[in-house]
Amino acid sequence: MTMKQPISTDKAPGAIGPYSQAISVGNMLFISGQIPVNPATGEIPEGITAQTKQSIANIKAILNEAGMTMDNVVKTTVFLADMSLFGPMNEVYAENFTAPFPTRSAVAVKELPKQVLVEIETIASK
Repeated sequence: MTMKQPISTDKAPGAIGPYSQAISVGNMLFISGQIPVNPATGEIPEGITAQTKQSIANIKAILNEAGMTMDNVVKTTVFLADMSLFGPMNEVYAENFTAPFPTRSAVAVKELPKQVLVEIETIASK
């Protein structure tokens, strides 16, 4: 049986509940949904473009802690406060991935933590 190992970095927002920033199991890394909180200041930038950039920066920090990059990402789930935000989120998203792109789901939800506009959950593989 493969043991699960928590992955954590202070370069991404800390878990604020009974969950881990990320869990490594074998060659897989499961990253909890990242909201756009700047880990250094605790601030949330305004607007979907800046919020998507911050969420992705948080993901990159966790991937880095696990010895991975965005090229290791195989699946993302993007949660949006409203589907009208999809276009600008997708522009920032596209700047951060290269082909072959990870699989993705994108859904609008009623509400996100701290009233942010975007949350991105990620699965990566070595």
